[in-house]
Amino acid sequence: MGVRLTPKLEQLLRIWEMVQIERFVPVGRGWVGRPARERTALARAFVAKAVLGLPTTVALMERLRVDGCLRRLCGFDGRRKLPGAWLFSRAFAALAQQDVAGAAHAALIKAQLGDQLIGHIARDATEIQAREKPAKAQPPVAAPPPRKRGHPRQGEKRPPVLTRIQRQMQGMSLSAMLADLPRACDVGSKTNSKGFKSSWIGYKLHLDVADGQIPISALVTGASVHDSQVAIPLATLTAARVTSLYDLMDAAYCSPLIRQHSRDLNHIPLIDHDQRKSPRDNPRGGQKIDFAPHAAERFKTRTQVERVNARLKDEFGARWLRVRGHSKVTAHLMLAVLVLAADQLLRLVT
Repeated sequence: MGVRLTPKLEQLLRIWEMVQIERFVPVGRGWVGRPARERTALARAFVAKAVLGLPTTVALMERLRVDGCLRRLCGFDGRRKLPGAWLFSRAFAALAQQDVAGAAHAALIKAQLGDQLIGHIARDATEIQAREKPAKAQPPVAAPPPRKRGHPRQGEKRPPVLTRIQRQMQGMSLSAMLADLPRACDVGSKTNSKGFKSSWIGYKLHLDVADGQIPISALVTGASVHDSQVAIPLATLTAARVTSLYDLMDAAYCSPLIRQHSRDLNHIPLIDHDQRKSPRDNPRGGQKIDFAPHAAERFKTRTQVERVNARLKDEFGARWLRVRGHSKVTAHLMLAVLVLAADQLLRLVT
């Protein structure tokens, strides 16, 4: 007699079929002699963890022990004992090191949306709380030479100290821009919509979201990294995957350099004006500039990135971070991003 699948397992089967994560699991050495079939089963199990909203790997193992249907669907041999927690941990570390979830997400976006014209890309970042000790502050990769104290002598020319955004606009490659971003766990703070300041220990997840609430690109940095410093590398990554028209960003991205980079990509930037900016960044000297009526109507679609952030945390486990280190944190979050992207694409199809 066949077993009737629950709606959640049916959803899981459709997502497995769309993402095909087994294609990105390496078949070479590095998994301590485990057969390729079991490597695939472990990768599918971690996708199931995100789909089912299980907070920890222990919860995933308990579900696999009691749910024979899920265990068979993942590909585990029913005649053998379920692998131990140590193997799940080592398998996840290997998946994180090889960025399997990130590769699967990039391939999914290019396959489904690579030949489409996207109307709007909404950009934003959200806090990710972690259970680890903040790292000590490290000097930037491209630290400028120490400057002499006092005013320069007559005729002496000192090189200007460039900000990270200015260095990015000077023609840095995408890999160089990503290497220049701080990745270690640290302390971040922000002011909410009511004017109260809050802090957290952990990371930041930066997202580019297309129409239909489909995450196109994602980057993970330390919590203290300002949203604007990731705008240019994130836009460069997104432009390599899809073709879009409008870039929608809130006031945290209010910078003439970010606007110029958007135009260089043949996009139209719609960035909310930050009246708190200094006159150097804002020629209007802090005066609020409102959108034109048609641009204001388009800008309303920026809220889709906030809904994506909420779904990642409430449905796909981004709120329950129980791993440490940038690579594992990125793998955990990218599994959630991968699953949400597949789920939204399936909703559009059906």
